Amino acid sequence: MKLAEALAERSDCQVRLEQLKTRLVRSARVQEGEAPAENIEELLAEAARLFARLEELMTAINRTNARTAFDSKRTISDAITVRDLAAKRRDMLAALADAASTRQDRYSKSEVKFVATVSVAALQKEVDSLSKLYRETDTRLQELNWNTELV
Repeated sequence: MKLAEALAERSDCQVRLEQLKTRLVRSARVQEGEAPAENIEELLAEAARLFARLEELMTAINRTNARTAFDSKRTISDAITVRDLAAKRRDMLAALADAASTRQDRYSKSEVKFVATVSVAALQKEVDSLSKLYRETDTRLQELNWNTELV
């Protein structure tokens, strides 16, 4: 099984578990004398099977990511960290640039005037650089996911 296939199956398991959670909660209480819409024991058994499979997948994915080289210095796990932090930093700086560039219309000279405390152009340049790092890292990760056998 390729790493990408394991990642897709992990995602599917997570979605199915969320759906089971909703179904379990819906069937947790009924009016006295009524039967639940679904059999709780069957739903819990299915959830247990999904959790067991999810554990297998996550363990294998983590093991594979830790052992597979991304480049000459980093593993896939390291690259995921770089990608995720680039995205978080990009989002923070983009929000800051957005807040600094928000225009305020004044209707008279007596209204309070607001000015930016940061260089929006410099922030945008860094946001663009982080976006490029994210795209390049993610593209390489996707390539590795489809070419790497699951450990």
